[in-house]
Amino acid sequence: MAQKKHSLFFYAVVGALALSALLYLSAGPIFTAIGRFLILDDKPERSEAVVILSTGIEYYPRLIEAAALFREGYAERVVINGNRKSEALRDLERKGFVERCPWYENSLRVLSLLGVPRGRVIAISAEDAYDTVTEAEAVGTELLKRGMSRIIITTSKFHTRRARYIWERSFPHQFSIRVVPARDDPFSANGWWREGRQIRWVLAEYGAWIYYFWKKSLGIG
Repeated sequence: MAQKKHSLFFYAVVGALALSALLYLSAGPIFTAIGRFLILDDKPERSEAVVILSTGIEYYPRLIEAAALFREGYAERVVINGNRKSEALRDLERKGFVERCPWYENSLRVLSLLGVPRGRVIAISAEDAYDTVTEAEAVGTELLKRGMSRIIITTSKFHTRRARYIWERSFPHQFSIRVVPARDDPFSANGWWREGRQIRWVLAEYGAWIYYFWKKSLGIG
């Protein structure tokens, strides 16, 4: 009887180890597919402007990518946006607070360093933009006022698919859009699950998809 129990335990351990090995070997391809789904990479075409999305993280790789697209002749202008204001900041401004430099100055300096003349940069104030949807509404509306319809959007790699989806649905048939991920963006579809910050990026991005469709189902936004 004791020998039978030992045999069952042995087979249970071997089975558990085999299952663990199988899960380990299959996890990589599954996680890679999860990461790759988020990424779109359109081939850039000659456009009126390259638009840098500023909501989210890893902003400087986006500036670098936009400057490269400008130098390569794909865009006539570079569009930046910013100047987000919370109610707390507005209250401070009412009390006399003044920022040391305009909100766009650092971006202009980086772009100038990378070969984009200041006169080729369009800076759009989007005080109430707090996510990709509200940013698209603020920036896209201004671009249409300026008569622009052919644009390149650059953003973080994991943000590209959702960015194009939102822009196309915010402005149906009004823009010709190419989405180009920032080449220097650190996100890796092949290993994101090994780094804490990239795990947070992926979870937040899928969460943002869920939040977007949840709002739409409720008729909000």
